[in-house]
Amino acid sequence: MKNTQSMTAAAAARIQSATAKANGGVVPKGSFAARAQAAAAPTPTQQPNWPSKVPGEKSGGGRDNAPPKK
Repeated sequence: MKNTQSMTAAAAARIQSATAKANGGVVPKGSFAARAQAAAAPTPTQQPNWPSKVPGEKSGGGRDNAPPKK
């Protein structure tokens, strides 16, 4: 059976908080709490303002919306 529920940022924060309290303020790398936090993080498709990776479209400093400092 496929799990259709998504990890929310609030749930990940609760898991991370409990893990940190149990480990003296440290959340071990690769732990369930760390994986929960990564699962709750927005993906690039949910971030429409990330730089364009489409060929031919401007990306980065030359987008004309913020000219380079002189």
